[in-house]
Amino acid sequence: MPFMTDRLQAVQREEQLKSALAAENTRDITHANGNAKASFLNSRFSFDMAVVERELRDSIIGQDSAIDEVLEILKVVRADIGDPRKPLASLLFCGPTGVGKTETVRTIARALYGDADAMCRIDMNTLAQEHYAASFTGAPPGYVGSKEGTTILDQEKIEGTRNLPGIVLFDELEKASNEVVLALLNVFDNGLLTVASGERTYSFRNAIIFMSSNLGARDLMALNDERPGLLAILKGQTGDRRTRAQDIVMKCLLERFPPEFVNRIDHVDTFNWLGRETMPDLVDVELDRLNRRLAKHDVSITINDAVRDFLSEQGYDKRFGARGLRRAMRRHLEFPLATFLLEPGTKMGISDSGGTITLAAERRDDGIVFGYV
Repeated sequence: MPFMTDRLQAVQREEQLKSALAAENTRDITHANGNAKASFLNSRFSFDMAVVERELRDSIIGQDSAIDEVLEILKVVRADIGDPRKPLASLLFCGPTGVGKTETVRTIARALYGDADAMCRIDMNTLAQEHYAASFTGAPPGYVGSKEGTTILDQEKIEGTRNLPGIVLFDELEKASNEVVLALLNVFDNGLLTVASGERTYSFRNAIIFMSSNLGARDLMALNDERPGLLAILKGQTGDRRTRAQDIVMKCLLERFPPEFVNRIDHVDTFNWLGRETMPDLVDVELDRLNRRLAKHDVSITINDAVRDFLSEQGYDKRFGARGLRRAMRRHLEFPLATFLLEPGTKMGISDSGGTITLAAERRDDGIVFGYV
C-alpha cells in the first residue's frame, strides 16, 4: 500500500507539472499547426506566419530589427524554397546576456507547437571539455556505446512533424570544445551528422538550427555607451550603429571560430542592449506570464502605473537585461503576493468565491501590497 500511495502521489505531481507547463504556454491565439491560410504553394509546411509574428512581437521587447530578420528567414522556410540537402536555415544570435536570444527560439517553438520546450536544445557549456565531445558525436569505434550510436541529440525533435519544421538550439555556442564545433561543419554543409562509429546518421534537413552566443558583449557595451565627438560627426562616422555592432560581432566570431565554420552560417543577427525605456513593456510581459501561472488558482492581478514604474526602476540593470527584471519581479511582486495568498483569510475568500478573483497591486512605502478589486 505505501508503494501504491507513493506512485499515486508521483502521478499527481506529474499531472500538476504538465498542467503548470500548459498554462505557461497558453496564449490567446489560434494554434499555428494546420491553421495557415490556403496558398497555391505546394509547401510541406503549414504554420501560420501571422501567429508566429504576433507571438514574437508580444514576447520579445526592444528587438524589432532582429525579429524582422528572423521573420524573413521563416518566410523562406514556410514557402519551402530552400536547398533540400541543407538545414532549412541556420541562424546565430549574438549579443549581451538577458536580451531575448534564447527566448526568441522558445517563442517560435511555442508558436509552432504550443510548447516552448518543443525543440532539441543543447547547452554547449556541457560540451566545453574535449572528452565530452563523444556525447555529441557518439562514442568512437571500440568504446562502450559505439554500437548503439547514442548521443544527446533528440532525433524526433530535430525532424519535427509532417507539416512543421524541427527546431534545434545550440545555446552559448562559444563555450563548446573545438571538436564539437568541427562536427557542426557537416551539419551546416549537408544537413547530416554521422556518429563517430558510423552506426547512425542524424538528419537536420527538416530543421531550423538556432545558435546563441555572448561573444563581443563587452565591446558592444562600449559601443552603446560611446558618445560621438564633433570630429566623428563632421566625418559622418556616427551613422548606423547596427552595422558597427555587426562588424564587432563578426570580428569576435572569427577570433573564436574557423572562417569555414562562420562562412557556413546562413545568418548572424545582433541583439540590442535593453534600454530603460523598454522596461515597462517587459514588466507587462512578465505580468502576463505570472497571471497565466495564477490561473490554476482562479486568481489574476493588476498593477497601476506606480507599481509598473517601481518594478521597471528596480529591475533595470543594463548588464543583465530581462533576467534582472525577473529577479526584481520575484522579490518585489511575487514574494508579497505569495504571502498574501497564504494568509488564512485570503485563502478562504478565494475558495468561496466560485470564480476568478482579481487582485490589485499598489505601491506603498513599505513595498507592494494587494487588495481585492
